[in-house]
Amino acid sequence: MASSTALISDTEAWKDLKGHVEDIKKTHLRDLMTDANRCQSMMMEFDGLLLDYSRQRATVETVDKLLNLAKVAQLTEKISRMFNGEHINSTENRSVLHVALRAPKDAVIKADGKNVVPEVWNVLDKIKEFSEKIRSGSWVGATGKPLKDVIAIGIGGSFLGPLFVHTALQTDPEALESAKGRQLRFLANIDPVDVARNINGLNPETTLVVVVSKTFTTAETMLNARTLREWITAALGASAVAKHMVAVSTNLALVEKFGIDPNNAFAFWDWVGGRYSVCSAVGVLPLSLQYGFSVVEKFLKGASSIDQHFQSTPIEKNIPVLLGLLSVWNVSFLGYPARAILPYSQALEKFAPHIQQVSMESNGKGVSIDGLPLPFETGEIDFGEPGTNGQHSFYQLIHQGRVIPCDFIGIVKSQQPVYLKGEVVSNHDELMSNFFAQPDALAYGKTPEQLQKENVSENLIPHKTFSGNRPSLSLLLPELTAYNVGQLLAIYEHRVAVQGFVWGINSFDQWGVELGKVLATHVRKQLHSSRTQGTTLEGFNYSTTTLLKRYLETSSEPQM
Repeated sequence: MASSTALISDTEAWKDLKGHVEDIKKTHLRDLMTDANRCQSMMMEFDGLLLDYSRQRATVETVDKLLNLAKVAQLTEKISRMFNGEHINSTENRSVLHVALRAPKDAVIKADGKNVVPEVWNVLDKIKEFSEKIRSGSWVGATGKPLKDVIAIGIGGSFLGPLFVHTALQTDPEALESAKGRQLRFLANIDPVDVARNINGLNPETTLVVVVSKTFTTAETMLNARTLREWITAALGASAVAKHMVAVSTNLALVEKFGIDPNNAFAFWDWVGGRYSVCSAVGVLPLSLQYGFSVVEKFLKGASSIDQHFQSTPIEKNIPVLLGLLSVWNVSFLGYPARAILPYSQALEKFAPHIQQVSMESNGKGVSIDGLPLPFETGEIDFGEPGTNGQHSFYQLIHQGRVIPCDFIGIVKSQQPVYLKGEVVSNHDELMSNFFAQPDALAYGKTPEQLQKENVSENLIPHKTFSGNRPSLSLLLPELTAYNVGQLLAIYEHRVAVQGFVWGINSFDQWGVELGKVLATHVRKQLHSSRTQGTTLEGFNYSTTTLLKRYLETSSEPQM
């Protein structure tokens, strides 16, 4: 067993995989895909989902070696420690319990010896009651009008996750029906343009603002909150704030000082990281206001189903574990630095941006959990667009340029099917034809010999040759309901954790976001003193001084 302070790269299991890369370099997916037994062993089903990873550059032996690496990394023990509420986020001395946010009412999940599930459900019940008051019109604004429009203010994990779920549910028939006559918008960026876009066409009389900030001190969120408080008070007076603004926060003192009734503050806990918080009040409150709690509860149940699978299924049949191990294989052994997330579903257009944060903020680390510099790369560059849009954008590079492992996500039953008379197939079948074709195009490619047989002119053969042997995996969901959206979220959350557990890093802190914030404070002070007292620029390098000078000379900010 690897001791806790040893690097995983020093173990025999890691070195064994390093040596195995040479065997894999001799293979081509064209040949690997002819082995039906291999392909069958690389398909997993659970709760209506089908995962097919047969187009990964891996043999049955590779998978065995990866499972052995997981054992040496004590993966199952680390998963248990997470579910048991141990302080696995050691740099912040915290439990990591986003799984508790969607646990059934009768579950027992402890943090510091105390079952947190009843607390979670107290908040969920409070959200249910509050959202029903708003939706039914029994809670009205300062002028007696129902609040049909919601702006949720938050950034990073307080915005990307809820936006992904909102976008996925917008066209789900059940959710669509529940959202009739309502609007939900998200204000994240400190850029005043984002404020202008959010309030455009909205009336303060019918708007409810949800301010999402754990500490109620996040610079961007609080400035945006003060900006919208001003928008409300200018129209309706200062007393309207308590009727038109609520909070998702743990800092009740600052919430009250801001003018929000602390009874209308919805709590979450230190054991919830921002990027893992969509199942807390951070996401559940705005989503319940838009779609009703019963729809959102289905989303939580979908996530919980995957949580239970992740916790209890042996690693060789465990979907998030296999996905995580394959990502480690692609990044650390095959040397592929990126991963494309390609949902063949327009409703999932905000999925890749959310997973970008979940993955890159979690695993973009340079040291082990014990602070040792890592001699190998961790994390990957995540990006993606819905198919088929991406095909007309960056697939050229994926097919004939750099090798980028791809996640293809498909949906069997469309949320909004269209059948046109005289067409060969339905619109959804047209979309899915591409979902099935692209992974094979990447795997097989096209040889010069095939092109010659097609009488392609000699000078074009090199340009039309596809090397193939480009890895992908396919995940097929039965439909895209709130439940399925929850499943998809949890699969990716746990996959990221598996990668971090194997690499031996802390996937639950984010010290890398701090330095820029600190430097921005110096700039903020300088801008204030330059604008109010005309002070000269001091303490910046030549480059920053030049840029700041240009900015101050040519921007026409009013004097504060």
